[in-house]
Amino acid sequence: GDFEITVSVAKQKNGYEIIGAEPGSVSTPAYGAAVDIGTTTVVAVLLDAETGRIVDQEGTYNKQASYGSDVISRIIYAEENENGLEALMNSIIETVNGLLEAILKRNGLNPDDVAAMVCGGNTVMTHLFLGVNPSYLRLEPYVPAAVKFPPVKAAELGVGINPDAPVYTIPSVASYVGGDITAGVFAVLPKDSDELRLFIDIGTNGELVLGNREWLVTCSCSAGPAFEGSGIKNGMRAMDGAIDWIEINPDSLEAGYRVIHGGKPLGICGSGLIDSLSEMLEAGIIDRAGKIQTTRESERIRTGPDGPEYLLVPAEESATGQDIVITEGDVKNLLRAKGAIFAGIRTMLQQVQLDVSNIESVSIAGGFGSHINITDAIRIGLLPDLPEDKYEYVGNSCIQGASIGLLSSEALEEMEELSGRMTYLELSIGNLFMDEFISALFIPHTDLSLFPSLADRS
Repeated sequence: GDFEITVSVAKQKNGYEIIGAEPGSVSTPAYGAAVDIGTTTVVAVLLDAETGRIVDQEGTYNKQASYGSDVISRIIYAEENENGLEALMNSIIETVNGLLEAILKRNGLNPDDVAAMVCGGNTVMTHLFLGVNPSYLRLEPYVPAAVKFPPVKAAELGVGINPDAPVYTIPSVASYVGGDITAGVFAVLPKDSDELRLFIDIGTNGELVLGNREWLVTCSCSAGPAFEGSGIKNGMRAMDGAIDWIEINPDSLEAGYRVIHGGKPLGICGSGLIDSLSEMLEAGIIDRAGKIQTTRESERIRTGPDGPEYLLVPAEESATGQDIVITEGDVKNLLRAKGAIFAGIRTMLQQVQLDVSNIESVSIAGGFGSHINITDAIRIGLLPDLPEDKYEYVGNSCIQGASIGLLSSEALEEMEELSGRMTYLELSIGNLFMDEFISALFIPHTDLSLFPSLADRS
């Protein structure tokens, strides 16, 4: 370039590292990727690193699901199979690369144009993404190999961006509260507020954070993938074609529903499943224990290949040409998922000797958070019985935090400090969580005094 060159650099703790050099003056913007590595779903966002503008985004299922639907089964697979860890790492790298490839192709960009990546994921997903042995995460005292890792070059991981681009992983808090929660709390919770706030990320693991500017406690409860559509007969992610709202006529048992972006339905996403529990109970299709009332005379209630089921959408109305149903097994899965979340909230409050009435606001994150009907979520016992104006939807808070970290090295340093400030509560110690969980396996709960607003409906 006759000594006229454009150099791309990435800031490190001890200075800068050159990741590319081109001849002449190059005005093409540098891009960065923010990635949410979820147990069930993975989301990637491409940003213009100079302006912070979101260029495009893409999401898909985590290909690791073929090795197990939850983190424990994947840890066991890595332990018990030769090259199991390598297979799991390759699977998530392949998932991320597929998303990046689709985004770059749509926007006419090359992999070399992406100069950095910031990833947030739970602790197990971060280990598997980096190819680090996660074995001790499932054994007492549940210790991760590390909660923070240095940046790794994309070429070392096999990520399809600039080979010299740094890939940062947001620090975790503990064994089952990961960088996705660190990123979410950083992005969502105010840093100088004395209000007691509850942060809930509802996914395969339900992570909870409670506190204010002076203190933060956090815990994780295994909700399973039901709210993300996995493990449900006609479940799916909150995407085009998914039913996200349901209403059932208590007399005819006919169902009304709404489909994301219209058209015929493909299946039901998490928010629709929450509605279905509430509406099925209200219509007398299920009892408080989730058992389908097969004695009711209706063509909508029947016995299918998987046992008792409720016909939500007849085949002729669906996009698949197949009936869309909610089985009794689906209901039981949903009860376990909602029971785990509520039991986690109750246990955490008891550990810090506070009552639900002390909570000033609740931030709901997660793949389907923005679609949740708060009234129905309270009615089934998923969320505490608080006034609806105390709840707010925050969307994919992990992506929000990762995007800020991508654009600001100071923000990445603040997230590292934040992860060290959160106190982790291990729910598996003692019987408190299990007692709360068993009590929460009914709609809304065995203790109806916890839901005073529902007293007239019980």
